[in-house]
Amino acid sequence: MSSHIKESSLQDGKIQVLKLKGNFVGGDETDELQNTIKKLSEEGNLKLVIDLGEVSYLNSSALGVLISAHANYTKREGKVKLCQLNKNLENLFVITKLSLIFDTYPSEMEAVASFSE
Repeated sequence: MSSHIKESSLQDGKIQVLKLKGNFVGGDETDELQNTIKKLSEEGNLKLVIDLGEVSYLNSSALGVLISAHANYTKREGKVKLCQLNKNLENLFVITKLSLIFDTYPSEMEAVASFSE
């Protein structure tokens, strides 16, 4: 696995956390993200936190992967939550109205804690 995605699990594997790093512009890194999410989904994961703290740029392909993940998890009665969006990503999510679809949190800890609310 390349350095673009770091995977970890919490609460006995019930919550998966993906820490993304770099730019996601529709290349190998975006394919890797899609494949990682698909693998987690196939393993039955229902709680996914995607940490965007070290991501500087997402293009439409990467946004499509996130939207697809959200749809897949919602269909299976799961949840995808995002955390640590920088100002540019926050603006992108507001402009594209994706802020209405995704739950976003200032920190990974708050995103993880939100699953028990």
